[in-house]
Amino acid sequence: MTLVSDDRFAVVFDVDGTLADTERYGHLPAFNQTFAEFGLPVQWTEDEYGEKLRIGGGKERMASLLTPSFVAEAGLPPDPEGQAQAVAQWHKRKTEIYTAMVAAGALPARPGIARIVEEAYAAGWVLAIASTSAEASVRAVLDHVVGIARARDFTVLAGDVVPRKKPAPDIYLLALERLGMTADRVVAVEDSRPGLGAAVDAGITCVVTVNGYTEHEDFTGAAFVVDSLGDPGAEPVAVLANHSSASPGAYITLADLAATLPAITERRQQP
Repeated sequence: MTLVSDDRFAVVFDVDGTLADTERYGHLPAFNQTFAEFGLPVQWTEDEYGEKLRIGGGKERMASLLTPSFVAEAGLPPDPEGQAQAVAQWHKRKTEIYTAMVAAGALPARPGIARIVEEAYAAGWVLAIASTSAEASVRAVLDHVVGIARARDFTVLAGDVVPRKKPAPDIYLLALERLGMTADRVVAVEDSRPGLGAAVDAGITCVVTVNGYTEHEDFTGAAFVVDSLGDPGAEPVAVLANHSSASPGAYITLADLAATLPAITERRQQP
């Protein structure tokens, strides 16, 4: 049985588009390089890939290609098992390409992530990752953005660790179980509508930092929505929506995240 502590708080981060600008500069070129290496008759444009982002998981995005005409043109096996094996091979190679790009420092970290992580760690908050990407890809980005030493302090939940991917709440429900925490003490940081939906359906407060692929999505249900977490001395963040007790300034602080949590706001309201 999991013991639940009543004196801890946690921040759980998505990865792609949240920790770093991975989609446009990492995953998309890695997918396309993989397609070229396997001789597949497809190259996704930025707009086409934006549509594919509605599908959770890299293997699932690749599997969306498997129409009868594509299978025939690519000379793929006609049976579902053979096609699943092909997709697994593609995805394995894509992950290799992507992790090499991350290791080479090709993907820019998003503003404020490393700073917030350090603030949370110093305050004794629990750190975690909840992502539908392959674990190898996730750990590569995490190491790159926060450093290998700090990355060791994260509980990482990624890839096929749950049967249903975002927007299903499974990965966040698993995070609560693994962390031994109640939802009112956890804040999620996401960048997309599916991620927001997954967190909210698990009962977890969610803060959204949009990117170029997600800025026009519907973020109803988010505690607040900003264009980034920002950093001191940089351009002030744009607050796109705020339905919380937080009062964001030029950049987002741990106090802003804390102000969104029911366990904290309810305590402050007590006489």
